[in-house]
Amino acid sequence: MFDSLSEKLNRAFKLLKGQGTITEVNVSETIKEIRKALIDADVNYKIAKEFTDTVKEKALGMNVLTAVSPGQLLVKVTHEELTKLMGGGESVIPLTANPTVILMSGLQGSGKTTFSAKLASYFKNKKGKKPLLVACDVYRPAAIQQLKTLGEQLGVEVYANEEEKSPVAIAKAAIKHAQLNENTVVIVDTAGRLAVDQQMMNEIAELKKALNPQEILFVVDSMTGQDAVNTAKAFNDKLDFDGVVLTKLDGDTRGGAALSIRSVVNKPIKFVGTGEKADAMDVFYPSRMADRILGMGDIVSLVEKAQETFDAEEGKRLQRKLAKNQFDFNDFLGQLQQIKKMGNIKDIAAMLPGMGSAVKDADIDEKSFKHIEAIIQSMTTKEREHPEILNGSRKKRIATGSGTNIQEVNRLIKQFDDMHKMMKLMNNKSAMAGMMKMMGGKMPFGK
Repeated sequence: MFDSLSEKLNRAFKLLKGQGTITEVNVSETIKEIRKALIDADVNYKIAKEFTDTVKEKALGMNVLTAVSPGQLLVKVTHEELTKLMGGGESVIPLTANPTVILMSGLQGSGKTTFSAKLASYFKNKKGKKPLLVACDVYRPAAIQQLKTLGEQLGVEVYANEEEKSPVAIAKAAIKHAQLNENTVVIVDTAGRLAVDQQMMNEIAELKKALNPQEILFVVDSMTGQDAVNTAKAFNDKLDFDGVVLTKLDGDTRGGAALSIRSVVNKPIKFVGTGEKADAMDVFYPSRMADRILGMGDIVSLVEKAQETFDAEEGKRLQRKLAKNQFDFNDFLGQLQQIKKMGNIKDIAAMLPGMGSAVKDADIDEKSFKHIEAIIQSMTTKEREHPEILNGSRKKRIATGSGTNIQEVNRLIKQFDDMHKMMKLMNNKSAMAGMMKMMGGKMPFGK
């Protein structure tokens, strides 16, 4: 996520030399490089110029503290302005009605149907609501079945009527159904097209008029860059939507959409999609995204993910074992499985400060963890609890049983020993972060 932009910005900051103050002379080259990095990331030229002019104006003449270099000071100003550019603070969906109706809009292929299901999962599992998904895409043959399949996987009810061809009639009937069945949130998935056209715009406008939804979300593929911003403007002119959802932010996105869209439509980014799994979405926090873009990591989000995933009682049990120096391969396997639940390993590792560039080109294949699990599961109970007894013959048997080789078994044992030493010095959450950092830096089975 934003790897190229982060790399270019950090390279630009390194151009700023000297101590004392930031001056027109020593800042000009850096500002020029920042502007170039933003334009390369597909940020609109006008927005990039206004942004860098503001950064330059705020930075010029600021006193540089003894312990802070001009480069560090410029990073601070840039962080503040990036946060402001992306909206300042988080923006939530107000659940003011019962049911609260959320109308989804966007082009075909933007990930609208998948995100509708993710949003339903979010309200069900994180907000304790009873959502209803509504299939109003009557044109794409697989759309209704796709939503039904996703709903079934998530345990969320889906309202559909394949005989009815009027999206307005389907949506109205769905809201009556929700009122009768005590659904608190109704998420209406609508039809998209390959490009903006009048028929689609008229239809979504009719749905808005008929339903009077409390929230209209525009879903856009962040990998389309500036085209995403142009499409957002077209939809906003017609719908006056409430917020934006950026999908596929885990892909090779240059960042232009995230950095430009707020300035163009003056509507907040509310959520981002970061993968295919039901929980691969996040509330959008501009400050945290600025942290990531500038290579500062995102420790707050990392801790939140850990708190959602890690069992408190398990954590206490592990701390007691660590206090007695009894951390074993069963614990190692348990922690690994907990981390896997948090999401894409590479994305999680990139939340650690300084790790974004370190893992950018690393081959962190989640399938590699299956080798680790296979090795540990090929050990006897005694071997897992007492790794010190692992001699040559035992390692050979474990390698054969796990379909690996002795070198891979030795690498895992060495990694376990390193983790054991680290965890003796840290508490559970810090150790978890250390574990991911170590794995990101030297994956035992990466190519």
